[in-house]
Amino acid sequence: MEVRVRLVAGLSQLAGRPRLQVRLDDGATVGDLLRTLEDEHPALAKGLPSALPVVAGSHVRKTEALHDGDEVSFLSPVAGGS
Repeated sequence: MEVRVRLVAGLSQLAGRPRLQVRLDDGATVGDLLRTLEDEHPALAKGLPSALPVVAGSHVRKTEALHDGDEVSFLSPVAGGS
């Protein structure tokens, strides 16, 4: 299967582009996607552990199964405020 990956902020800078296409085995999970991204794009390895995976507008766990054509966004956590 193939999924689209959207990287924001620092992650897109690490990858050198904001979007990627990734081929995965059927039944792959978000965790499998993370491992594949780290293998295929080693520069992302330092930013992915803190990234929040989002599919269809909802935060998902690493155990979430992916489907062909899904778009997974990896958002950088934000802190701050007063």
